Parts: sequence; C-alpha cells; structure tokens
Amino acid sequence: MNLQEMIVVNKTDIQNINFRIIQNNSIKKEMQPQHNSKNHNFEDILRNVKAKQSINFSKHAVERMQVRKINLNNIELSKIEDAINKASIKGVREALILMDDKAFIANIKSKTIVTTVNKEQLKNNIFTNIDGAIII
Repeated sequence: MNLQEMIVVNKTDIQNINFRIIQNNSIKKEMQPQHNSKNHNFEDILRNVKAKQSINFSKHAVERMQVRKINLNNIELSKIEDAINKASIKGVREALILMDDKAFIANIKSKTIVTTVNKEQLKNNIFTNIDGAIII
C-alpha cells in the first residue's frame, strides 16, 4: 500500500471512527444509565468503535476510489452501511449498491466494499457475480 492509499484509508477510517464515536456516545446516553466517564479511556472507546465498525474497503476499492476521484462523507458511509445491513437481512451475499452517480460492489458477509465505479464507468457496464441490488 503506497502513502496515498494509506492517507485515504486513514482519512476514511478516522472520519468513520469520529462519526461512530459521536453516534455511539449519543446512543449510550439515551439507552444507558449515566456513569462516570472517567472509568473509560480513549483506548477502550476506540477498541469498541473498531469492533462495531461495519464497513471495510478492500485495497482494490481504495485504489479505484482514488483513480476515479470518489470521495464519501459520513452520511454516504451511513447509507452504504444501512444498505449492507438490509441486504444481509434479505440473505444477499454479493450486492450492487447504487448511490447517486456511484456504484459499489459489496461482499455482504464481510461487510466489505470490493470495488467502486463512478458515473462514467456505469454506462454500458455489466455487473456479474451479484445476487442483489440496492438503490439508495
């Protein structure tokens, strides 16, 4: 993995981790009794967030995102995560996820984005080895 790939992956991971920490903290406050936050250090929180992180990107997908200039924000990551969860409930193994002018092929069991395409590659493209499609 070259430096650019590491930066993109790390940037995506950091954004995703920050989003998850904020989201998890708000859920914890609503659902659990108040407790002393001094009992949990950052390492514990980060470990919990990593364990719950549900979307991964393969090396191939990261490379395609760089080449095709595909960037995702936290809202888009959440939409993809929801799509993967819905596909899992329906028993889908490999899914095509269409979002705006981007498409993602995801392995549902491992919750991994395998590859991505942008608007230009969507035209006249054939997607194989999928057993479900989600349009978000």
